[in-house]
Amino acid sequence: MTPSRVVAYIDGGARGNPGPAGYGVRIETPGGELEQELHAPIGVATNNVAEYRGLIAALTYLVDHGYGDALIRSDSQLLVRQMQGRYRVKHPGLVPLYRQAKTLESRLGRVTFEHVRRTENTEADRLSNVAMDEHEGPDTPGNTGSQRAPQPATARHDG
Repeated sequence: MTPSRVVAYIDGGARGNPGPAGYGVRIETPGGELEQELHAPIGVATNNVAEYRGLIAALTYLVDHGYGDALIRSDSQLLVRQMQGRYRVKHPGLVPLYRQAKTLESRLGRVTFEHVRRTENTEADRLSNVAMDEHEGPDTPGNTGSQRAPQPATARHDG
């Protein structure tokens, strides 16, 4: 990894699969410092849809902020391998999300996708859980009671 490369950790989840879903994104500067955290509930969706929505939010942020060299880290092996071209996107519900992600990727100079263990993606996972909590509301059984984090305007660009 070169020192000028921004890193985006992405995650998405659904409680029930499908169920209340959300994504989380942590953007780190080339020096490894936190630049931005994004998260949003996305309604009822599958885990894979939520993963793609997180990727789209991250790529949108990177495009909007003029980045040209990015490393995307995800604990979704399926998403990573699909974006690398190693797996075909077969599910009709993922095809438009995949196409949107590829379009955004093409607007950046160089993007590398890396599969990481869940233990290396804890902050993005935490943010996706905050988003799912927001979808379920404060009185829903099982809600962790997380505080609603402020969302930057770029967090709304989730496809």
